[in-house]
Amino acid sequence: MMRVLLDPTSETQPALRARLPRLASLQGRTVGLLDIAKPRGDIFLDRLEERLRERGAHVERFRKPTFTKPAPVDLRQEIATRCDAVVEALAD
Repeated sequence: MMRVLLDPTSETQPALRARLPRLASLQGRTVGLLDIAKPRGDIFLDRLEERLRERGAHVERFRKPTFTKPAPVDLRQEIATRCDAVVEALAD
């Protein structure tokens, strides 16, 4: 069976990026949770935050102004400088 993956960004030449190595542990690490402003994404992130804190992570919450556009550059920069890892919530 052949699977086709669609790129929702409409890029004609998607950027190829190497995967970063996984964190060895969440203990003492800062994990950013990015709410993309879709309904119920915050519910998922609330539960995820609980689980991450149980594992010793410090959690920072961020929210995009709207789900219809990419996160603003300043928000992406803030997340990149403050967090060791990030989870983006997608929900409907």
